[in-house]
This record gives sequence, C-alpha cells and structure tokens, in this order.
Amino acid sequence: MIVNYEQIVAFWQQLEQTLDQLLDSQNDTYFDADLLLDHYRDILHKIDRNLTFHFEREEGEGPVEMVFGCDGYPESIHSVLSLISAAPALRGIEFRAFNDRCDPVPSCVNLGDEECRIEDYWCSLRLIEGRLQLAVYMDALPEVLEMDARVEAVMIFLDAIIGEFEIMTRIWSLDWFEIPADPLDFGLIPLEELRNAFDKIKDSVKPLGITLH
Repeated sequence: MIVNYEQIVAFWQQLEQTLDQLLDSQNDTYFDADLLLDHYRDILHKIDRNLTFHFEREEGEGPVEMVFGCDGYPESIHSVLSLISAAPALRGIEFRAFNDRCDPVPSCVNLGDEECRIEDYWCSLRLIEGRLQLAVYMDALPEVLEMDARVEAVMIFLDAIIGEFEIMTRIWSLDWFEIPADPLDFGLIPLEELRNAFDKIKDSVKPLGITLH
C-alpha cells in the first residue's frame, strides 16, 4: 500500500493544533470530544481506511497513550508504522503502534451488558506446513460472528495474550468453532494458556503481512 505522507503530516498538524482541546476534555482514558475524535478518524481514513486509534493510561499520573492499529488487517501495518514514525513529541500525550501484551492478562472483559470471562473459551494452535493456525472454541457459536460481543471480547483477550502485531504477522488463520463437550479430549487448551503455547513455536514461522525494504 502506497502511503500519502502529506496526509500523515496533515493529521499530526491537526492533532497538535487541537491537543489542548482534546486534553481539556479528558476523564481518565475517556475524552468528551466526539466531534474532534470523529474528525481525527476522518483524516486517518484518508491515509488508510483500516487505521484505528484508542486511548490507554497506566494507573496513577502520567501521560495518556494514543494507540494506533489497523483493525487486524496485515496489509495496513506499513500505514501504522509510517504514521508513528512521523509522530511529533507533544506534552501530555504519547503515541504507540498496536496493542501490546498485558501482564497480567485480564480475566474478564465487560462489553455493554455482556460480561466475558477468559475461562469460558478454549483454543487450539497448530503449526501446519510452516503456518500457525489458531482456532477459538466457544459456547453457542453465533452464525454471524460480528454480531456477538463475545467475539470482540476474545479479540481483546488475544491482543492481551499475544499482542496485536504478533497476531497479524504470525497467525495465518483464525477460525471459530462450537466448544465440544470435553475440550481436553479434542486436544484443546484454555485460552488463558495460549501465550505459553504460542511463544514455544512462534519463531518457527516466517512473519506474514510485512516486508522490510
């Protein structure tokens, strides 16, 4: 994908010019500035329609982090890296590419009225012909994955367990299945044990979706 660097410069100029307005609306990691945030998204989507951002902050004082990603699309990794490489140094905010692993991994994710516990999900990770294939198993698998909040919760868990960048560049496929009556009989492991399994074999596969020039 060819990146338009003029649009990248325009995004950072707009953020710098409106930074005080953004920070003044801050409440923990929530910003009461929907119009401004929508404007940021509009500019980012002119660079690459897959670009996303959200905010994080460690407990206690310190600058908020604006975390950029690409919604799981490996073809947009270069756009994220190009955006971050041009980021200015600004007071009160820091910029980062992709969701990092979390320690500890959250045991529960709340999405609206849905409480999703990591212990409810199982998985399998298989190395087949040099490619890592990940499968997630859950109760009452929905016909339309995007309509189920639990799917979004699992993706949050996966980011925390493996890291967003590693998911895009190491996992060849991600499939979803109904959980069997006895997961152990099918060779499955609890989702919370995925990191150990992944780290043991991740170096056996060639990174996907990114080419260094």
